Amino acid sequence: MRALVAVTTVALALVVGACGGDDEGGSAAGGLQAAEAQKPAASIGEGRVNLIARAGYVEDGSTDPKVDWVSDFEQHTGCRVDVKLANAPDEMVRLMRGGRYDGVAASGDATLRLIAGGDVAPVNTDEIKNYPDVFDGLEDQPFNSVDGRMYGVPHGRGANLLMWRSDKVDPAPDSWGAVFDPDSPYKGKVTAYDNPIYIADAALYLKASRPDLAIEDVYELDDKQFHAAVDLLEQQNRIVGEYWSDSAEEQAAFANGNSVIGTAWQVIANLLEADGVQIRTTLPKERARKPW
Repeated sequence: MRALVAVTTVALALVVGACGGDDEGGSAAGGLQAAEAQKPAASIGEGRVNLIARAGYVEDGSTDPKVDWVSDFEQHTGCRVDVKLANAPDEMVRLMRGGRYDGVAASGDATLRLIAGGDVAPVNTDEIKNYPDVFDGLEDQPFNSVDGRMYGVPHGRGANLLMWRSDKVDPAPDSWGAVFDPDSPYKGKVTAYDNPIYIADAALYLKASRPDLAIEDVYELDDKQFHAAVDLLEQQNRIVGEYWSDSAEEQAAFANGNSVIGTAWQVIANLLEADGVQIRTTLPKERARKPW
């Protein structure tokens, strides 16, 4: 039976699990038998590892010859790496539950679902030489471990940002209120993240704008607080032109002008800037919700 490994972080992460094959059994890469002859029996794999990852996470030189960390791994281990690209957390969860994949570069809003569903196994961090180099604030967190057992190797984190087209939006916003204002001058051009975790983003804004709600933890809302967040999202729906769940969707919407302001990730901003789109980002005065 293959060990299924979840990868967890605040935003995104990646781990290469034990070299296991798919359900149909793949052929071993060249030199595998010779390599395995020198390995302990417990470490002998099936010659193939099937991963789920976001674009850019498992590069083999086919996108850019200068960016290739897969080939050296394959040559060193004799283990073939196959990758299925998936950008949405729900898609990652669905694919992992199918049982065909050995590991996933999962975001924090997918990891606990995989752990709770029994779809993934803990990671033996003692076998990872550079694990001690992982930033202390990412280890043994509620979003990547259960009962002290790590279910992945975190690699980084990033805040949700407020992003806008600087050639379309003026003055520059400094509050999440810019995407919740029912009288927004950008009605129909506002975008929002299409995921249940966005309830926490609404709660973060309410924490600052509605002190009467006494919100302390945006992930642990009482009934009144929860309904206030849902009401805010329903109000926001009237000004939203497009929702996004895949980063490529938001990138395209900002590039073609269908969206001019909304919640974004730094990677989306970087890609848009590289394409010459006039965008700016800020961490609003309400800040961003803490890692989940």
